Amino acid sequence: MRSYYQCEQIRAAEAPLLASLPVGTLMRRAAYGLARIVAEELHTRTGAVAGRTVTLLVGSGDNGGDALWAGAFLRRRGVAVTAVLLAPDRTHPGGLSALQAVGGRTASAIPEHLGDPDLVLDGIVGISGRGSLRPAAAALVDAITAPIVAIDTPSGVDPDTGVVDGPAVTAALTVTFGARKPVHVLAPARCGRVELIDIGLDLPPADLVSAEPAELGAIWPVPGPDDDKYSQGVVGIVAGSAQYPGAGVLCTGAAVAATSGMVRYVGSAAAEVLARFPEVVAAPTFDAAARAQAWVVGPGGGTDVQAEKTLRDVLATDLPVLVDADGLTILARNPSLVRGRSAPTLLTPHAGEFARLTGSDPHPNRVVAARRLAAQWQVHVLLKGRATLIARPDGHTFVNDAGGSWASTAGAGDLLAGIVGALMSSGMPIDLAAAAGARAHALAANLAARGEGGESSGTAPVSASSIADYLRAAVRILRTHASES
Repeated sequence: MRSYYQCEQIRAAEAPLLASLPVGTLMRRAAYGLARIVAEELHTRTGAVAGRTVTLLVGSGDNGGDALWAGAFLRRRGVAVTAVLLAPDRTHPGGLSALQAVGGRTASAIPEHLGDPDLVLDGIVGISGRGSLRPAAAALVDAITAPIVAIDTPSGVDPDTGVVDGPAVTAALTVTFGARKPVHVLAPARCGRVELIDIGLDLPPADLVSAEPAELGAIWPVPGPDDDKYSQGVVGIVAGSAQYPGAGVLCTGAAVAATSGMVRYVGSAAAEVLARFPEVVAAPTFDAAARAQAWVVGPGGGTDVQAEKTLRDVLATDLPVLVDADGLTILARNPSLVRGRSAPTLLTPHAGEFARLTGSDPHPNRVVAARRLAAQWQVHVLLKGRATLIARPDGHTFVNDAGGSWASTAGAGDLLAGIVGALMSSGMPIDLAAAAGARAHALAANLAARGEGGESSGTAPVSASSIADYLRAAVRILRTHASES
């Protein structure tokens, strides 16, 4: 698992080290690691280190100190280093002295442009800073054409939430210290590649984590020698309607592709579903359906009186239930249907559905918002987005960075519900089923965007149907990661 820590957790872990080590040791330790990675980046981009040029954007405080000390280490390797001091009267004195002692140049007035450096180091604001860049810094950053290496977090991006509310740095590479912060997974487009420098922090187990592909591939259900269609999990899909039969087709098809168990379909789109997936067992109503190990209810099912009765009946079972789409709209009207339910429940809202459920938008702090809903309603919550969050009632949260927004297309949510529901029916814990399903769903969308063979530029538009076509390939890739790890 990859762990992410709030800034206050990082500061708490740094405190005993700062108290026990000589003054400046921790900063130099971090800066040495930063300089090493910057030198590697220079070599990768230009084929050399000595003779290359690096410009430091130096703010006040320790983040600027990190930049200055890293500049001093780079200067010793023959790099031409210039530090632009954005707050000359509050520049870190030790770092400034170290850079000047090895011949680094400084500029105490903000130039109109930085010339043509090979790399720019963003040391403007660290993890204690909040808010967007100030006008002078923003204008300077806006004029930069060289790749930017952010120190710890990109300046102007909230390190705990990833929110950008004004001018901010967009980095090609972020070098962070001690542990990854939420921004690195919640705002990946701002951070670029993230490299972690170990500075010796003693941290507790994280409550915000992401699973590696190999970990998810390792838990993906595959048939054992004694398995049959029932033992592998039977998922029931209550989806689709006369108005939206496609939701039933997409959701059911995704469940068929996800595992080797059995899929039961309930709804008025049985003819359309069976025409595409004859292996599915269909029933006209929930009362007429045989037993399943988990249920998915809501996609395209409508919000009328009959739809509410069906949702009520599904939630009255002692089985795991995933509620999506129209089912969430019904819950927003009548939360008592799910609050206090003893069996496991997963709600899968996008931002608009979340707002209907809670009365407030999940932004700016999506992690806190998802955890609050999960705790108050005692359910699991999958909050959709490029960074999909899966919050348990106890607050532990998985996050999955989709690596793009290709799944932001009509019907893609129906697919996700079917995948996760099938995994739930196999007996997988709900949070792991949701995390694995979200990763496979995102991977299938990215494969669909790249096209057959996965070799094109990744700019082809995709549809939910094209994503569905790549679901089995996505599962194979996850399983391959597991077998190779």
